[in-house]
Amino acid sequence: SNPFEVKVNRQKFDILGRKTKNDVGLPGVSRSKAIKKRTQTLLKEYKEREKANVFKDKRFAEYNTKISPEEKMIRRFTLERQQNYGKKNIYNLNEDEELTHYGQSLAEIEKLNDIVDSDSDTEERGTLSAELTAAHFGGGGGLLRKKVSSRQQDEEEEKPKSRKELIEEMIAKSKQEKQERQTRRESALELTEKLDNDWKEIQTLIARKTPKSERKDKEVEKPKPDEYDMIVRELGFEMKAKPSERMKTEEELAKEEQARLQKLEADRLRRMRGIDEQENKKKPSHVSADDLADGFILDKDDRRLLSYKDGKIDIENEEEKEKEEEEGEEEGREDDDENEEENEEESANEDEEDVAADSHSDLESDLESEEEAAEKKEQKKHKTNETESQNVEELGPEVEAAKSELPYTFAVPESYETFKSLLAGRTTEQQLIILERIQKCNHPSLAVGNKAKLEKLFGFLLEYIGELANLDCLELRTIDKLVLPLYNLCQMFPEAASESIKFILRDAAHDMEEVLEVRGRATFPGLDTLIYLKITSLLFPTSDFWHPVVTPAFIYMSQLLTKCRITTLQDVIKGLFICCLFLEYVSFSRRFVPELINFLLGVLHISLPRKQAQGYTVVHPFTPVGKNLELLLVCDKKDLESWQKQNLPLSIVTRLKETSTTELNHIRLSCLAMCFDLIKKCAALYESLPSFHEIMHPVRTLLTKHMPVNEYPEKMQEWYHSALKELENKVKHYTPLICEKKKPVPLKQYTPKIVKVLEFGRMQGGNKKEQERKELIRKHRRELKGAIREIRKDNQFLARAQLSEIMERDSARKRKVKELLGSLATQEGEWKAMKRKKGKN
Repeated sequence: SNPFEVKVNRQKFDILGRKTKNDVGLPGVSRSKAIKKRTQTLLKEYKEREKANVFKDKRFAEYNTKISPEEKMIRRFTLERQQNYGKKNIYNLNEDEELTHYGQSLAEIEKLNDIVDSDSDTEERGTLSAELTAAHFGGGGGLLRKKVSSRQQDEEEEKPKSRKELIEEMIAKSKQEKQERQTRRESALELTEKLDNDWKEIQTLIARKTPKSERKDKEVEKPKPDEYDMIVRELGFEMKAKPSERMKTEEELAKEEQARLQKLEADRLRRMRGIDEQENKKKPSHVSADDLADGFILDKDDRRLLSYKDGKIDIENEEEKEKEEEEGEEEGREDDDENEEENEEESANEDEEDVAADSHSDLESDLESEEEAAEKKEQKKHKTNETESQNVEELGPEVEAAKSELPYTFAVPESYETFKSLLAGRTTEQQLIILERIQKCNHPSLAVGNKAKLEKLFGFLLEYIGELANLDCLELRTIDKLVLPLYNLCQMFPEAASESIKFILRDAAHDMEEVLEVRGRATFPGLDTLIYLKITSLLFPTSDFWHPVVTPAFIYMSQLLTKCRITTLQDVIKGLFICCLFLEYVSFSRRFVPELINFLLGVLHISLPRKQAQGYTVVHPFTPVGKNLELLLVCDKKDLESWQKQNLPLSIVTRLKETSTTELNHIRLSCLAMCFDLIKKCAALYESLPSFHEIMHPVRTLLTKHMPVNEYPEKMQEWYHSALKELENKVKHYTPLICEKKKPVPLKQYTPKIVKVLEFGRMQGGNKKEQERKELIRKHRRELKGAIREIRKDNQFLARAQLSEIMERDSARKRKVKELLGSLATQEGEWKAMKRKKGKN
């Protein structure tokens, strides 16, 4: 009816034939309906949210109309009897059943006719006798009862006793029994004590130890403890977890190691100087009984401990000992440079003479006292020199041992000459100890410049290893052990280590290129370069696809196998060593190295006679004809028969000039055996390659058609057959060529392609399923929006309800506070009025 509550939904465009809904809306009416509905449902639920008193009707078949009322009553009666039957029947006290306790009726126990029996003496305290209770609490009846005549007593005996009399009689009997028990107990204790004393007197006469054999026979087997008891005991004695110490950082460990080495070095220097340990120990300082131990010492403590000699106080010895201690401390602080000490003493003496010459004194007594003091000083010096000489004689072997011992602290050498002099004349173990102590005493975390010093040390150590490799007597064991400190330095400073190795490889490659330009052919490098290549494989990862150090080393080795001519047996041994390095480099990555296969083919080629070295091709640096063709050929049958397989160390290269022809032939045969072994390893390494058979085809043809196997010894034939078997047993991994699968291209057709024109703004048609799916999506979206809207309105309604509750509570609180303040104001007014009245009065 109210036009302001009517909302008209006007359309933007009027379209003929379209039915419109909700042209006119009533928002006020719909809002009031929604609020009414929420008050009946949501508000009611909100007010009863913390209440749980819901009544549930559990009567049997109350709402089941199929069962008649008589049947309902019968079933309910039976259920009730079933519930009361059983355990609940015990507690039903309405039935005529007699309750008992230990076989005695509870009704009789309540009459207090039982006799209280107690062994404890403490219960006797606090109880009153029958006479006392009768006199004080019975109105004097007990006292009067004694004065009655005997006739009356006989009459009373004939009468039945009352309950009170029975209780008194019972109390008297219990007291009498308790007293009897006490006397029996005391007599038993006296008898046991007497028996114990008699037994102690007799025991000394009867005592006799039984032999062990009889004891074992008499011993009864103890029962074995149960598994549960054992587990309980183990848990009781089990170690409880203790908090472990914190893991120390690398810097803390380095500082601890440096402190330990410095302490050991100080002990070594003390032993080398012949200073005794006991002399360094400080004497206990004098402590007074009144000392508060504040720790504040402003001046030097001149007090001395009392010591007596021949019945007199010995003061001079104490002074001498103190001076000796001071001198020992000064010697410990200074370096052991005797020349400097002598110079200082001379200069001190000269200064004393000058001072004595300049000083003038007129008093003769002062001159005499000075002369006496000088004489005493000379005597004391003489005594100290004698004691020092005696100590040196006593500690002579210890001093020598300390001098021969290695120092515990070392500074990093600044140049290669100092580094070399530091290691010169030392054994391998001592050199390793020196390098280890240099690293520990100069750890990068201890000082700022230690990192640069240790980086230099890596270069010095590399140079030292190269120098050892170039010696006439090659010390491979020493080099092998020096690799460990080299590896540790490389782990600490990888960038500096890689730069040092790259510098060496760059120089070696540059030297080879210069020789190639000048002579036209290159030679294999020295043993130091080969050892550097081996060290590279130990210090850096060789399986990487590209590495800043390993990749240049890889290229340099491949150039050595292709550009260096094979002219001597030393070249063959060096080439085989590089082949072993190649296999070590590619053991993980399985990278194919063609130079390796070509070199092994060339080694087989130079082991054949000239007549059979035809029908195959060889690659540079090997040639099909030339003077070095039969370099590994052995024709002497005695040498062939006496040959045994032996390893070929690098040190053999330096000794080839001094060896005999038989040994040279044995070395040639060992090179050939090593070549067979390397071929076998290459076959196992490259078997997964698709072109394996093509790669190994020249080697296989040379082994099967040209190699004079029958002339070799049996061991060599075994190596030959194992290598050939490894080559021939590999299966071919060829995969047939197949065209790539592609989607076939359809033929061109002349049928027109119909394209549907899209009408934007309207739902596009489709098949029936698609339309139904879109309709469901649209309905779901509309319902979701409506649900969100309703939830938002419900939250607003609840918020209004909560706010109204808070307002009501606040208004009630304000009203109560107002009433209290009003009552207080009235009381205050009344009190002031009374006070004024009193003041007037």
